[in-house]
Amino acid sequence: MNIHEYQGKELLGKFGVPVPKGTICTKPEEVLNAAKPIVAAGGKVVIKSQIHAGGRGKGAFKSGYQGGVKVLGDIQKIEEAARAMLGGVLVTKQTGPEGKEVQKVLVEPATELLKEYYLAVLLDRAISKPIIMASAEGGMDIEEVAEHSPEKILKEVIDPAVGLYGYQARKMASALGFKGELVAAAAKVITGVYRTWWECDASMVEINPMAHVRLADGKETVYAIDAKIGFDDNALYRHPEIQAMRDLSEEAPLEIEASKFNLNYIKLDGNIACLVNGAGLAMSTMDIIQHYGGSPANFLDVGGGASKEQVTAAFRIILSDPNVKAILVNIFGGIMQCDIIASGIVAAVQETGLKLPLVVRLEGNNVEIGKKILRESGLNLISADSMADGAQKVVKSVTGQGK
Repeated sequence: MNIHEYQGKELLGKFGVPVPKGTICTKPEEVLNAAKPIVAAGGKVVIKSQIHAGGRGKGAFKSGYQGGVKVLGDIQKIEEAARAMLGGVLVTKQTGPEGKEVQKVLVEPATELLKEYYLAVLLDRAISKPIIMASAEGGMDIEEVAEHSPEKILKEVIDPAVGLYGYQARKMASALGFKGELVAAAAKVITGVYRTWWECDASMVEINPMAHVRLADGKETVYAIDAKIGFDDNALYRHPEIQAMRDLSEEAPLEIEASKFNLNYIKLDGNIACLVNGAGLAMSTMDIIQHYGGSPANFLDVGGGASKEQVTAAFRIILSDPNVKAILVNIFGGIMQCDIIASGIVAAVQETGLKLPLVVRLEGNNVEIGKKILRESGLNLISADSMADGAQKVVKSVTGQGK
């Protein structure tokens, strides 16, 4: 699960990370009310579109308005930005051409940024430990830094049994180039970001930029200027307050429906739907469909212990995608029993009145019972003996050709 920047900053603030004090607005009038006192005092405001995507500042609205993040000190231009952003569709590198509608903007006093840095905490699956990543090249795509200047990315491995030591945070702050009192200020941000990651069961906390700033009173310190946080869905039951931050308007309707049945579903651009048990097998199934000349319409993992009701729900979700022209069911029964899947397929086809080509490959636990259920159902389906056989048959059912 992902949350908005303003929600991320609220969480960071609870763990001692200094962040700009902002106001979340859903109407242009609210933007003006938040901005007028700041402008009247001679300052500027930052207006930031709140969508679950990066690259907002370089994005463009379908209306033609440029930029989803603006620094402005003129009330007329602030009102223009508010009306262009709220209700507008913002297109960035991460949204795809369809873009995302902006329903909220964050209004903050503009802070003087002296230098920008990158900071993130995530799990390194290769060593099964959390790591802190940082770079003095903040404010830009970290992927570009990794590709062109990997030596500029610093990494610190954390022992999860003891957590982040103070000396580790100070060492990273010094390695980033902070001096004097700013070492302690940067270490405070690093420590707070790690605590947010750990205490909230986050999958990643990314601050880009973390910045050396000069405040209105002339004091220099370190702030988290932006925040991107993703959470481990499997741990959300421990955090009802974070679950309450979920914004369904930012998620695809079919993915929302799938989550109600504990199905892992991601819509893709192809026309061959996949229903598979296990994420690894699902990835392999998509790959082999592509290999034989087809294009997968989705990633759909029903898990290791799906019920007949979940399988039926999966079929309904698949058939809600008008691009789907055929379906491949690829089940390897370990924990999952093939007869349960077969019963679910029969129930789903009868309920939905499926007319599309349906290719089924079953293997593993209770496979013979499962195949018998399908044979005796009278369904018009195509049986496959292997994953490769199933992929070739489903591609042929759509294209009329096999590789």
